[in-house]
Amino acid sequence: MWSRGDTASGENGPVIPLLALNGPTASGKSSLSVEVAVLLRSHGIPAEVVNADSMLVYEGMDIGTAKPTPRERQGVPHHLIDIWPVTRSATVADFQGLARDVIAEVRDRGVVPILVGGSALYMRAIVDQFDFPGTDPAVRARWEAELDQIGAPALHRLLAARSPEAAAELNPGNGRRIVRALEVLDLTGDHRPTLPEWTFALEGVLTHGLSVERAEMDARIDARVAAMWEQGLVDEVRRLEGVGLRSGRTASKALGYRQVLDYLAGNLTEEQARLATAAGTRRFARKQLGWFRRDHRITWHEAGDPGAAHRVADDVIAAWRANVGE
Repeated sequence: MWSRGDTASGENGPVIPLLALNGPTASGKSSLSVEVAVLLRSHGIPAEVVNADSMLVYEGMDIGTAKPTPRERQGVPHHLIDIWPVTRSATVADFQGLARDVIAEVRDRGVVPILVGGSALYMRAIVDQFDFPGTDPAVRARWEAELDQIGAPALHRLLAARSPEAAAELNPGNGRRIVRALEVLDLTGDHRPTLPEWTFALEGVLTHGLSVERAEMDARIDARVAAMWEQGLVDEVRRLEGVGLRSGRTASKALGYRQVLDYLAGNLTEEQARLATAAGTRRFARKQLGWFRRDHRITWHEAGDPGAAHRVADDVIAAWRANVGE
């Protein structure tokens, strides 16, 4: 869906289309984004990928994030990948500012940005009108200390006692999100678990998504996790542990990395870590697909559909010609 109706140009001239590709883990978004970029290039329309995955920003987190390799990128420039050390903490608000700046810079060069992500929260924060409550380092530090002392499940129970609605929307193992919810509760007295209305903050957004049936999605995730173990995820985590992964409050909570850290600490067997990674990823993917499904603006394609890339590219080409010219 073209976000600006029949309007052909923005305040400062023609609007370069922004393609947002949504979809759950293991649906094939990364490969689709590259395929679409290559197709656009064959029509004389330059395109570059802008990452909206919060974990691809970390250097060295390659296997567990299924980070596209240089070969898989096929020469298509990718932004917001490998920009931070694993020790750096990050928030959705941080990512919102980074991604919007990159999108603006890419468009200023006359290039189509292809925004790719598997989290409805991150995608919505970037393209939609999406404001974040303030933060207080002292309040956050207090809850982070509580998290370290009692663990995420117990902290989740504290959140549930104060705001059952907020707790119901959060994974009991996601300590970072639980801390943030408690911080917002302390600062504002409220924590709204629902996302804002679907109103674009950016011009010229085209939204497409990849859909997967649950059984197939689960099978894809299980196969991906098995492949990650075969490719050396444990060794990758062990190496990152040596450069401070455990101290990185964001990176250390990533699916797969958290479980392998527990294995290396002796809290899980390796098989338990692998099974926990697959189970956690399946839960995450179902939840994210559910959030995406509520967005009426998304044009859906079946994952693995060989015609999807051409249909998506055709949509971008039509928007380009209508707003930019031949």
